[in-house]
Amino acid sequence: MRAIWRGAVLADSDDTVVVEGNHYFPPESVRDEHVRRARRIYLCPKKGVARYLDVVVDGEVNRAAAWTYRHPFPWFRRIRGRVAFWKGVEIRG
Repeated sequence: MRAIWRGAVLADSDDTVVVEGNHYFPPESVRDEHVRRARRIYLCPKKGVARYLDVVVDGEVNRAAAWTYRHPFPWFRRIRGRVAFWKGVEIRG
């Protein structure tokens, strides 16, 4: 699977975990030059606290277009540390 925005590959992996229709990429598959920590966090009642990431490509910023759960609730531990995308980021298989 690949996560793509504005023609740039943000993440590429054969090992995604799908939860609620979202592909969660392993952290080592995410290209650091295209993500940066955002200020936004969210408490998901099902999964725990999500930390958002901005997506950056050629100076363009897609704010809070990715998220990760560093410490999800135990029943979602398989997504721990993985990164999912939305807001116009294409996921291709």
